[in-house]
Amino acid sequence: MSAVPGRLAVIPARGGSKRIPGKNLVPLLDRPLLAYTLEAALESGLFERVVVSTDSEEIAEAASRHGAEVPFLREARLSDDFVPVSAATVDALERLDPSGDGFASVCQLMPNCPLRDARDLVSSCEQFERTEAESQISVVRYGWQNPWWAMRRGDDLALEPLFTEAATARSQDLPELFCPTGAVWWARADALRREGTFHMAGRTGWEIPWQRGVDIDTQDDLDMALVLLSMERSEPA
Repeated sequence: MSAVPGRLAVIPARGGSKRIPGKNLVPLLDRPLLAYTLEAALESGLFERVVVSTDSEEIAEAASRHGAEVPFLREARLSDDFVPVSAATVDALERLDPSGDGFASVCQLMPNCPLRDARDLVSSCEQFERTEAESQISVVRYGWQNPWWAMRRGDDLALEPLFTEAATARSQDLPELFCPTGAVWWARADALRREGTFHMAGRTGWEIPWQRGVDIDTQDDLDMALVLLSMERSEPA
């Protein structure tokens, strides 16, 4: 699919990370974590602009080196642990398109999801535009850990089911549940400006295989991503 004016990709990549210091630039095989997301966005051919929103000079330099635009440094107020990431994406949209007529849609790509590729972006875009939804987020199916059977454990170690009626039901009798992943989120630009979030009424879900939807937040996540990526590269062409 060739590039079409009107689509903006925003990659929010702040410098602070408590659980994995310097996470966005941590090496993953032969390049930094951030580079995988940049390459997927650029290779997809979907976007008029691929922009990284960051508060870090180091991340900005790495992003530019791998082909992304870094037209500004994000303000500190949008870079702490409590501001939702969508606020940084909305900020980027408003900075880049103050008139509101430059972009029809915005795609938020989290750099801690390095395993989705350009084909995933194209597939997600096709569903988003076909359904004409105002927003669409990527989701993965829950696997062997059935969320319907979730339990809360008290200080006395006693277990309390979160879903009482489902606790004793057979897994095949329960509906499928999906978990959001930050891999590929889309919104109409006007709707994102209006709502300030991708989590708006009527949002739809685009399913990605869990192996490509991994969110890296801890060292265990990073280790799993490394294994998955190594397995993918070892498969016969």
